[in-house]
Parts: sequence; structure tokens; C-alpha cells
Amino acid sequence: MAEPRFDREFSPHHGRPVPVAVGVVRVTAGNRGPLTFEGTNTYLIGTRSLAVIDPGPLDEAHFTALMAAIDGRPVSHIAVTHTHRDHSPLARRLKAETGAEVVAEGPHRAARALHLGEQNLLSESSDLDFSPDRRLGDGETVFGEGWQLTALLAPGHTANHAAFALEGTGIVFSGDHVMAWATSIVAPPDGSMRDYMASLDKMLAREGDRLYLPGHGGPLTAPQAFLRGLRTHRRMRERAVLDRVRAGDRHIPEMVRSIYATTDPRLHGAAGLSVFAHLEDLVASGTVQTDGAPALAGTYWVDP
Repeated sequence: MAEPRFDREFSPHHGRPVPVAVGVVRVTAGNRGPLTFEGTNTYLIGTRSLAVIDPGPLDEAHFTALMAAIDGRPVSHIAVTHTHRDHSPLARRLKAETGAEVVAEGPHRAARALHLGEQNLLSESSDLDFSPDRRLGDGETVFGEGWQLTALLAPGHTANHAAFALEGTGIVFSGDHVMAWATSIVAPPDGSMRDYMASLDKMLAREGDRLYLPGHGGPLTAPQAFLRGLRTHRRMRERAVLDRVRAGDRHIPEMVRSIYATTDPRLHGAAGLSVFAHLEDLVASGTVQTDGAPALAGTYWVDP
């Protein structure tokens, strides 16, 4: 199976409402960066009464753009895919302005308990103040005038990550779980590679999904094929990590230099977190050994 073809061609039209499907408008925040691409996509669903998905970061220009796009219409729900600071913080201000109910899987939490002395390097990127008005379980729905959203819990990127299916349309708002421009960061203890792979399988098992609208970058028009390629890509990365351990690399920076030799060095830190996620899974399966609990600064080997 071929790897996915990532697509970095995307015109965000920052601050302007862009129709992307019938009854769906995208407004992209101006928070460009190595990990956010051209910025966070916020989606408005509905015509006379709206839902907002991923209101985005605390950014005055983005808030102003969203209120202009809402244009005085009632907003019944604010749905949040996950609680990184580029997706959820503006929910509080938007709720105060519109009175909408905030829905999500739940508050931010790590995918597992921290080991003794371990730090969550993504804690500063996490919206620890977020608390939804209503927690959604897998398959639970919210309704509005002419639309229905179903929560599809998809942990991995974060423990509380959810996608949202727009029922009757084949559209899924995939958050940071699946994006056209790059792979999602999976960084323990904030996220879990084992959970992420299980979530890919779960999304692959769905039939009828025809369009993914992600949290960053452009749409995916053939999501099932992309998901299969993404799963292959992750498995190839796992094999590459295992090959480096078998070749004698003992520490994550060594592995990153070899595996990500052609990657922008600014992303090597994020790549190291991804390698860590794969190693954590390989240790859990007994394939790789380490001295104590898996750690970013740990030593890894394969028994002869």
C-alpha cells in the first residue's frame, strides 16, 4: 500500500468566510507556524442557526472575523475537537458573546500517567482551563436547525480528541487526527501512538465518508484511501525506528537524525516526540527494551 500524498497547496484567505460545502463555511485564523501550517480552521455549520467547530486561539482578529461571519445569527453549539491552544481557547469568549453550549469529549488530560520525574512537554500548548458544558461520548449527537453532528472519539493526538460527522452529508470534521498537509503529532504522555493507530482503524471502518475537513490545511476528498496510506506511513515509521534500534542507535536524537534527514530541522523536536511514541508502543509490545519506563532521554535496545 502506497504512502499518503500530502498536499500543501492551500489558500487560507485568512479572516474571510470561505464556503467549503453546502451549509459549511471555513474561517482560517492567522496563526501560521511549523505545527499549525497556514493557521487553524474554524468551521461554521448551518444557515439560519449555526454550530461552530474549533473556535481557535485567543486572537482578536480571528474573533472579529468569526463574529462577522456569524453575522448576528444564533449559535447553538460550539464543538471542540481537542484542547490544544490553537483550537479551543476562543470557545470561552465566543460562548460569552453568543450563549452557545460548548461540547467536547472532555477537559484536557494526558493519555497516561506521567512516570516519576517525567514532564509533559506539550503542557504549555494545552488549554488546561477548558471545560465543556456537555461531555460527548462516542456516537452522541447534537442537533440544530437543518444539521446534526455526531461525535466520533478518536484519541491519539490527544487523549480527548474527537472528530465530528455531519450526518447525511458524508462530511467529517477531522480536527488534527487526519490532515492533508502533514501527519499529526503524537507525543507521549499527551498522546498515544497505540490509541492513534486504533483510531485510524476505527475511521477506516466507516462507510460513506466522502470529505474530511481538517483543523489545518485543505480538504481531503478521498479520505478512505488517504487513511489507508496514513496507516501504512505510520507502520513504515515504526519499522524505521525499529531498524535504527537494531542498527545500534540507542537514543532518540540519533534515530531522528537518520530517519528525518530530509526534514526541516525546526521540526526535529516534534519528530523526536513521534519517535518516542513509536518506541513507547514497541516497548509495550516487548519488541524493544529500555532501562526503566520509556522516556525521551532513555536508552533503547533489542535483545539479540
